Amino acid sequence: MSIQAILAPLFVEVLLTFVVGFWLARLRTSELTGRTIRPQDIDLGQPNWPRRTMQVANSYRNQFELPVLFYVLTILAILTKHADFVFVVLAWMFVLSRMVHAYIHVTSNELRSRGLSFGVGAVVLFIMWVIFIVRILLGLP
Repeated sequence: MSIQAILAPLFVEVLLTFVVGFWLARLRTSELTGRTIRPQDIDLGQPNWPRRTMQVANSYRNQFELPVLFYVLTILAILTKHADFVFVVLAWMFVLSRMVHAYIHVTSNELRSRGLSFGVGAVVLFIMWVIFIVRILLGLP
């Protein structure tokens, strides 16, 4: 697999994180400058932001949970030359599940759908890790 094909899903995940992060910054800035919220109400991390902002903030924070394991695995797979077609297909499945999860998180926030998309991504990432571990430990290509 080409390095571009291997890194493309990772790049999309990174872009997703930045999009949600910049959206969150815009929301928070607007609320602070519009005086919807006072700095002393949130300056120690109090959860006093409006509901919509909390939705986006939770989605942003979530981009630093499971995806961290995806980033590490992608780097390790490249370094050990274990990033093949199966890896790339699973990587895209993971990233698509993250995109669906983020979309649900910042729109309807419907818990079952959000949980399902999170679960699919977690299972796919788990499978990716198991395949990688087995290949490394057994010396398989």
